[in-house]
Amino acid sequence: MKYTPQEVMQYIQEEDVKFIRLAFCDVLGRPKNISIMPQELDRAFEYGIAIDASAIAGFGDEVHSDLFLHPDPATITVLPWRPEHGRVVRMFCSITHPDGTLFAHDTRSILKQAIADAADAGYSFSFGSELEFYLFRLDENGDPTSIPYDNASYMDVSPEDKCENVRREICLTLERMGIQPESSHHEEGPGQNEIDFRYSDPLSAADNAVTFCTVVKTIAARNGLYADFSPKPLHHKPGSGFHINISVKGGSEAVMRNMMGGILDKIASMTLFLNPTERSYHRLGCQKAPKYISWSTDNRSQLIRVPAADGEYRRFELRSPDCTANPYLAFALLIWAGLSGIQEKIPLPEVSQVNLFTAASAELERLKTLPLSLTAAMNQASASPFIQTHLPQSLIDYFCGK
Repeated sequence: MKYTPQEVMQYIQEEDVKFIRLAFCDVLGRPKNISIMPQELDRAFEYGIAIDASAIAGFGDEVHSDLFLHPDPATITVLPWRPEHGRVVRMFCSITHPDGTLFAHDTRSILKQAIADAADAGYSFSFGSELEFYLFRLDENGDPTSIPYDNASYMDVSPEDKCENVRREICLTLERMGIQPESSHHEEGPGQNEIDFRYSDPLSAADNAVTFCTVVKTIAARNGLYADFSPKPLHHKPGSGFHINISVKGGSEAVMRNMMGGILDKIASMTLFLNPTERSYHRLGCQKAPKYISWSTDNRSQLIRVPAADGEYRRFELRSPDCTANPYLAFALLIWAGLSGIQEKIPLPEVSQVNLFTAASAELERLKTLPLSLTAAMNQASASPFIQTHLPQSLIDYFCGK
């Protein structure tokens, strides 16, 4: 439900809300917040709440470090793990400079711009997320270990699957926050799990992905466990991905094919923002994580997979991103890449129906690869006219370590 500022303030009064968390992300997609008391909410809506941004990743230094958070009333949700009396709610925020201009490194606002560009072109995109994570045991001091919570494998059931009750608690908590999980199951790795979401508009999908990671870590900690979203936490076990399902309204089957063509055409230059850590490149190319720039129907060895689905469920799945990606940046770049494919009528390359993990070398030699290291991904991004067109140079420089 979409609320107005007046409705939010009425809700705060009637529902015994004592703390309001104004939430945002740094440029890496890591959640941040500041709490205010109910009597400050009117000021927050009218003027914003000032923060010192000097210590936040990618937000600048001590010079001109004041920024303002402006809560989005449509995103209000109760945090169910906080007390029923003296409730805590959270709203996502936009970020501005003191003069009211948008902060260039506010990645949520960057995604809003991409959505607006798509709307101007007559298209609306939808995203559905599939996020994988490991559950590890804690040591006697409460610090994370590398010991998985169980030794179960893909879609196992209890008692082998010890993560079942944790996933159940995560899904019920998400439902109480207005987020609808579509499915959940044990993944291939020991202690590895996946929870998938029904598709939604890009901004809601990105907000939900950020919320999901917070909920998983919170529920894991309540159960004496540590939730690890890193792309390759165990060297010889499957990595964890952030598979992104994408669909578009406003066009024909040819539009979707051109959108896929645009994403494949720009994927190498986008990879830095979809896979922004060194460990990201330990995952790519093994155990169902793609390495080659290719597509197929219903083939999980490919970069893009078109599942067997019809009607409103017709979509394609991008399999390279991992959960260290900032979902706001990831979705924005995918929208712009898809739009470039539609507007420039970029054709799809030839379909690749083989299993790329067992294919002959002659088959593989004809395919281009994703960047195979973080340095290679930085080089591709920094030299890309596509990235330079859509992202501030200062943000590109931050991701490239400049």
